[in-house]
Amino acid sequence: MYILTVIEHASRRIHVLGVTAHPTAAWVGQAARNLVMDLEDAGCKVRYLIRDRDGKYPGMFEAILADAGIKVVLSGIQVPRMNAIMERWVRTCRRELLDRTLIWNQRHLVQPLAEYERSYNLHRPHHGIANVRPLKPLPEPITDPDQLARLNIRRHDRLGGLLHEYEHAA
Repeated sequence: MYILTVIEHASRRIHVLGVTAHPTAAWVGQAARNLVMDLEDAGCKVRYLIRDRDGKYPGMFEAILADAGIKVVLSGIQVPRMNAIMERWVRTCRRELLDRTLIWNQRHLVQPLAEYERSYNLHRPHHGIANVRPLKPLPEPITDPDQLARLNIRRHDRLGGLLHEYEHAA
């Protein structure tokens, strides 16, 4: 299966654009259109998109993004750190989700991937950006010692216990 994903470098927010067994030019083009519409709806101004040199990206992909004012930058040849943030997400997704889940088909992959995207964007702290979640601000620090004595933390299991989310009950 091929998973087309983009990441916002500043916030580390993930956008899973689609999953397919056979990426065609039409499928990649439609994913680019969907990305442009999602960015416009969110009011997000994107100037650059860094992509690898895979031959699965048709000329239409770059044309759609260029119409939206997004310049496509190809990653350098043998420059692995140029796209390190996305490579790290791929490694994290494999380690935390795909290595622990038996995926039967494309339809089955979409559901856990959507849940993982939600968890990654809303809950999972990102160490490189001061433990901030892409779509949530950090909670206020607890400075009162009495509050520390009575912490009421609840755990929510996602994906059948594969992912755990912790939050204060109050």
